[in-house]
Amino acid sequence: MAEQEIVAAFDCGDEDLNGFILTDAPLYRKEKLAVTYTVFEKSNHNHIVAFFSLSNDRISISDFDSKTKYNRFSRRFNNHKRLKSYPAAKIGRLGVSESLKGMNIGSMLLKFIKLYFTTDNKTGCRFITVDAYAAAIPFYLRNGFVPLNEEDADEPTRLLYFDLNDLDED
Repeated sequence: MAEQEIVAAFDCGDEDLNGFILTDAPLYRKEKLAVTYTVFEKSNHNHIVAFFSLSNDRISISDFDSKTKYNRFSRRFNNHKRLKSYPAAKIGRLGVSESLKGMNIGSMLLKFIKLYFTTDNKTGCRFITVDAYAAAIPFYLRNGFVPLNEEDADEPTRLLYFDLNDLDED
């Protein structure tokens, strides 16, 4: 989505997500905080059917409830590659038009994002993260994301991650 691009209408059933794509996305791009990608209806290139925004992130030792949990997490790396943080890309927002819900468009977008970061290793990021709304957590879990901590289960959002190396196992 270009800085000057204005979205006239979009409804995914969530006012926060609608507000983001309708007004905030160009501001986030201008300030270099996030880039928003839009999916248009094939027959009408003015009608957005879905969108997602991406920014840089990391999974850090400070994200874990305890050093023990971080040590368990970091076992996936060779000893000489254990760091205090690991590069990630964050899905800041993801919305699918209310009229197209249930058609697996959200899952297709997640698959695209995962492949985007693993094809030719564009950025050297290892993880995809998302602060998922409670209602969206089952969707992300079905798409291979896992919670970083169990203790935040009652929070309004929950930090989930996907290890891009898991794609190599498929």
